[in-house]
Amino acid sequence: MFKDAAVAKQISDVMIDVSDRLDRSIVTVKEQCSKEEFQAYRLAVGKILGEVLLEVLNALYAAHPSLKPPRMD
Repeated sequence: MFKDAAVAKQISDVMIDVSDRLDRSIVTVKEQCSKEEFQAYRLAVGKILGEVLLEVLNALYAAHPSLKPPRMD
């Protein structure tokens, strides 16, 4: 996806940060919103996280395996 390893590292860091923040936001919604709102939000965030993983991170780590964090194994 990105030939330049430095750019790939920056994108990896951003995508992981965004993913972590979205993941944490699910807890907030669960604690402060209705069950229906939580379920809808969790589904929407799950779709976003799936796209980030499948369309960005998997391609990035295929090109730059050394950037793949151990937690992604």
